Amino acid sequence: MIRFLSGIKKGDSIIAGGKGCNLGEMYGRFNVPNGFVVTTKAYSNFVEIRELEKEMAEQLESLDAGNHEKLEKVSKELKKLILDEKMYEELEKEIRNALGKLSGEMFAVRSSATAEDMLTASFAGQQDTFLNVRKKDVSDAVKKCWASLFNPRAIYYRNEKGIAHDVKMAVVVQEMVNADFAGVMFTIDPIRKKYILIEAVHGLGEKLVSGEVTPSSYMFDRNSLKIAEKTINYEINEKILNEIAAIGLKIEKHFNKPQDIEFAVSQGKIFILQSRAITTL
Repeated sequence: MIRFLSGIKKGDSIIAGGKGCNLGEMYGRFNVPNGFVVTTKAYSNFVEIRELEKEMAEQLESLDAGNHEKLEKVSKELKKLILDEKMYEELEKEIRNALGKLSGEMFAVRSSATAEDMLTASFAGQQDTFLNVRKKDVSDAVKKCWASLFNPRAIYYRNEKGIAHDVKMAVVVQEMVNADFAGVMFTIDPIRKKYILIEAVHGLGEKLVSGEVTPSSYMFDRNSLKIAEKTINYEINEKILNEIAAIGLKIEKHFNKPQDIEFAVSQGKIFILQSRAITTL
């Protein structure tokens, strides 16, 4: 029920979800923080052991995604079903053992659904991520990730895209990067396609992804990797940004598709936190 990133590769999305699968594929090729995936099998076992399937199906049957009030109510009930149950002992033990093989005391716990990062839908921001999670709280964070499968926006988004609600949830647990700065990169800017777009902020990139802060923005020429344009809101090391742009093109080449990449930099070291195909080109 636990699979380390080193043992996950392309094609494993059925057990590791979209995010976990891509991270496993990059692990060892690019600088991805060490970690493991709580597989979809663990989620299925939880639902079965705690006998939640029937009630979950009934709640989803009553769903009217176009009715905001009804959507909120169903979401609340489904999440409560998961969060009110105790994690089963076998998985609790496996998570503890896996954490013992990682470094550090703080971890990033990220949702990785089986329908995530498809070529037609990115699911960005639909499920939850938890940062700076202490060892003793990781199991609870895993349950919260499972529950986020039924966030109102996640239910609505699946409905809009015609994706069934029986998707499974894997969860990625990684060593936390103490970021000096972090950001996102589009290896092809969706509007001006001859550029790489990098947006970066000081500290953790989640503030940028959630829209809380306005980032510094850089356009790199895809051929020369020179900065063509920039808008500076934070002073960011441009030499490192240039290295990030070069890594982005290597990741694009590896997946054979333009990528939307999340990264972090700590003490001059670049970490790749996520990569998925750009769905808006």
